[in-house]
Amino acid sequence: MSGRNNNKLPTNLPQLQNLIKRDPQSYTEEFLQQYRHYQSNVQIFKLQPDKPNKELAELVMFLAQKQKKKKRVEVFNFSAIHLIHDPQDFAEKLLKQLENSKERFEVKIMMMELISRLVGIHELFLFNFYPFIQRFLQPHQREVTKILLCAAQASHHLVPPEIIQPVMMTIANNFVTDRNSGEVMTVGINAIKELTGRCPLAMTEDLLQDLAQYKGHKDKNVMMSARALIQLFRTLNPKMLHKRDRGKPTEASIEAKILGYGELESKDYIPGAEVLEVEQEDGADEDGWESASMSEEEEEDDGEWIHVQHSSDEMQQEVAEKLKSIPEEEKKAKAAAVTVSRLLTQEDFKKIRLAQMAKEVNAAPGKGQKRKNVDSDDESRGELLTLRDIEYLHKKPKSDKETRLATAMAGRTDRSEFGKKRGKLNPYASTTNKDKKKHKSFMMMRYSQNVRTKNKRSFRDKQVALRDALLKKKRMHMK
Repeated sequence: MSGRNNNKLPTNLPQLQNLIKRDPQSYTEEFLQQYRHYQSNVQIFKLQPDKPNKELAELVMFLAQKQKKKKRVEVFNFSAIHLIHDPQDFAEKLLKQLENSKERFEVKIMMMELISRLVGIHELFLFNFYPFIQRFLQPHQREVTKILLCAAQASHHLVPPEIIQPVMMTIANNFVTDRNSGEVMTVGINAIKELTGRCPLAMTEDLLQDLAQYKGHKDKNVMMSARALIQLFRTLNPKMLHKRDRGKPTEASIEAKILGYGELESKDYIPGAEVLEVEQEDGADEDGWESASMSEEEEEDDGEWIHVQHSSDEMQQEVAEKLKSIPEEEKKAKAAAVTVSRLLTQEDFKKIRLAQMAKEVNAAPGKGQKRKNVDSDDESRGELLTLRDIEYLHKKPKSDKETRLATAMAGRTDRSEFGKKRGKLNPYASTTNKDKKKHKSFMMMRYSQNVRTKNKRSFRDKQVALRDALLKKKRMHMK
């Protein structure tokens, strides 16, 4: 590098790299010059491969850094955490290292996040992890929302309810109390909702009904979080709610039941398959294919496409009407017959999903019509949770005084300054007697003639004085 002093370049490549990073367009020629110099060094290295070349190594690192910026990050369809060999042993070793760790708190948080994801994704048994997290569940704890996220992420349906219940009660006692702010209570209810969504057996009936009473809280965030918890148990187990919180029963809510610990529900049919038709015989199929081909030929002869559009609401309504007239036992028998008689296509699964959605919309027999729009949390809940699930606020919190003042000042950038339209010709000139009276102390003016007679003026004198003042002000503006 010392032999290139005549070049109009920085003396070292890191300096050039920083310059290119700040302004790439201006240093394009310098970069190309370094690239040509790299090519010449490669030719020299090929002639003498045994001789070390420090300059070539520096150029290679320089170009590699620039090339790294240009490459796009590859996106994979799988996560490395799914491919870990023996995740149970790996999680146990991580927990032991975490308990004896003396690292910074940020490092401990990252280890807790990794352990919770391992436990949640692979459904591991790591019972000592929950009491370890329980120690940090305090509103004043630093990064407490991340710790709540770890607690919710590490819960699954295979964890015994008596392991999760102490964590849930700690959150309810420390967060969901009236002595805390609305944001703290909202975070606590959201965490409990995510815990029970993954491990429903951990929720007790008394705790659920206590939390449901916050649906009328004065804070909107607390109110909406409590209502979201109520809506979750309307789909999981409405019987745990108070009768007034269950809402109008639907076919899905009547069928809803929380399975016991370790209990599995196996079915010999696909729920919702009763909306499909049983596969017909081969001859009927051939006739169907012939009729379909005939209709296609007729469409080709016409030369025009016929667009038939159906909205999802109309399709749901048709499916709901179709299911109303079928008894429950006949539905199960038909669904079993359809499941074993045909191979289901993507269109068939779409119809089945519409049938299951119709159960949420369709009211139970003898009840009024349920609302049309249904929000299901089960479909949106994935393997990994995000901080938004814990920290979500339905209403934006009020900003402090400094933030409001900064926002107000930012909106005044295009406005002119308040004050006199005509300033003094000489900024160093003395002020007028009128301005001096304005800034004079009242104790010096209280015994003056103008002040003493001001309170004794009649209403007519005040009107005349106001009129004269307005006229004088108008004449001054017209000049």
